[in-house]
Amino acid sequence: MELLKSDFYFDLPEELIAQDPLEDRTSSRLLVLDKNTGETTHRVFRDIIEYLHPGDCLVLNNTKVIPARLLGEREGTGAHVEVLLLKRREKDVWETLVKPGKKCKPGTRLVFGDGLLRAEVLETVEEGNRLIRFEYEGIWEEVLDKLGEMPLPPYITHKLQDKNRYQTVYAKYEGSAAAPTAGLHFTQDLLKAIEDKGVRSAYVTVHVGLGTFRPVKEDNVLNHHMHSEYYQVSEETAKLINDTKAAGGRVICVGTTSCRTVESAADENGNVIAGSDNTEIFIYPGYKFKVLDCLITNFHLPESTLVMLVSALAGRENVLNAYAEAIRERYRFFSFGDAMFVSDLTK
Repeated sequence: MELLKSDFYFDLPEELIAQDPLEDRTSSRLLVLDKNTGETTHRVFRDIIEYLHPGDCLVLNNTKVIPARLLGEREGTGAHVEVLLLKRREKDVWETLVKPGKKCKPGTRLVFGDGLLRAEVLETVEEGNRLIRFEYEGIWEEVLDKLGEMPLPPYITHKLQDKNRYQTVYAKYEGSAAAPTAGLHFTQDLLKAIEDKGVRSAYVTVHVGLGTFRPVKEDNVLNHHMHSEYYQVSEETAKLINDTKAAGGRVICVGTTSCRTVESAADENGNVIAGSDNTEIFIYPGYKFKVLDCLITNFHLPESTLVMLVSALAGRENVLNAYAEAIRERYRFFSFGDAMFVSDLTK
């Protein structure tokens, strides 16, 4: 079987890439897509509540983005260096992405914040990433909060004024290098209104890595190696999702990370099993969903694995037609952009 990357290409005008979050999270636009007919409706995000039914279950990713971008210099030379924290390997040792990498060989010493934080490059690992040991006094989280910047995606060039705007209102467990952006549209008030309607919320923890932005390089999509992400599903969450399915309710994933998690954590019968693991699941057209019924998601990059995932749910033609309509209607794209609700609107 062959699935071509070019099948998921669309031409996106650069000015439609949202550079700043809206003042009111719930005022983003919402394109509602019927996954069966391809029919679209244009709404505002706060209207999502009209599409949720009592007995449904929202699955949300409560990961918290760490201010993982550190700007410093090489000790002795003063040359500028940028370090992006990717994954904690042990207490003070992190796998990182370093720019410029060539100058940061094992043994290189780095300084951040006038010596508040120091580091040593230990070794080069896969994909050119560096293992770095950090040295500091006090509490790591406080040092990082003081010196680190939010690791915004490469297509956002504006500086973020408020760190919390690249964080969901229900973010709880630190560990992500990127936000689960579909969740950025929710406020506590909206979540309370949804709960009052009889819709339950189930939380999973999926630490989002920078692999989410990695382009598909293979022409035949099936040769693409999917990035790995750590996830955790509690007993309570697994029970809530399974009970929802058993009672005939819908499981509505907020974001592709939540979707990948429930699909990875489910057995062949669609029962979600509690536990933690790494997922490398790659969802593309032809995939049969075991748990997910509907998806709340943002608008994604052309030829990305995320567009492929949405296409698996609603069909490539329906999705690309909806994207073309969003472009005509001047929707805002990517992390700080507008949202899409993919559902079977007859239910």
